[in-house]
Amino acid sequence: MNRFLAPVLFALALLAPFLCAAEPPPLMLANVYHADIDLAEYLVSEKYDGVRGYWDGERLLTRGGEAVHAPDWFTAGWPKVPLDGELWVGRGRFAAAVSTVRQQQPDETGWRRMRFMVFDLPTHPGTFAERDRALAQIVNDLHQPWVVHVEQSRVADPVALRARLQRVVQQGGEGLVLHRSGSRYRAERNDDLLKLKLYEDAEARVIGYLPGKGKYAGMTGALEVETPQGLRFRLGAGLSDTERRDPPALGSWVTYRYNGVNEKTGIPRFARFLRVRPDFNP
Repeated sequence: MNRFLAPVLFALALLAPFLCAAEPPPLMLANVYHADIDLAEYLVSEKYDGVRGYWDGERLLTRGGEAVHAPDWFTAGWPKVPLDGELWVGRGRFAAAVSTVRQQQPDETGWRRMRFMVFDLPTHPGTFAERDRALAQIVNDLHQPWVVHVEQSRVADPVALRARLQRVVQQGGEGLVLHRSGSRYRAERNDDLLKLKLYEDAEARVIGYLPGKGKYAGMTGALEVETPQGLRFRLGAGLSDTERRDPPALGSWVTYRYNGVNEKTGIPRFARFLRVRPDFNP
């Protein structure tokens, strides 16, 4: 073997565990709510605006599979079975949750504000209604105020569902989640789990910048983005002056909101930048 190549290969072998992409946990993902479902089959809860957290029985992981470096006390005594939930700081405080979760050295102040809003037991063999009852008991037995069982309830009809959505949003919440009560946990995107907001949102990857004009001269006028399906479009509305001066990095994922799509092109209508989404793994 070439004497110059040997130390390089040795170094790569040592670094391999850190260079490999994280393996995402097996999560159930939500479709967007549509009116042709049987609402009587679903349990409804608030959709918490945080970072998806998955406890695999030993480690706390993000949706993308990255390890979450929480303080030891935060996960002490947690069960040896997987828990699915949201790492949440409070309504409208997504950025604070992301900042805390991404720290390699745990920030005690940040974690003291954190709550793990638990809503499912992925490996439990029962229906969602059965899993929810078992989960409530697990959380109750933990006696940890930062681990919270997400309350589920029935909604009488679509009018009551929309009224509940309006109340949650007016109080600073993001939206609602609907779980089909008789469904098993399936690690895929399906209609057993639905999300309902006042607007639609999705993620796209930043692939370029367009220069600003007029009052935005010398700054970013818009982001050029690409969806996981390969659709490209421009995203300018919603960017603050600070974000225009220091835009999201190339290759980063961002969340945008929109109102339907163009039937011919598929491009989102009235797309508006919401935030950087560092925990997203398509």
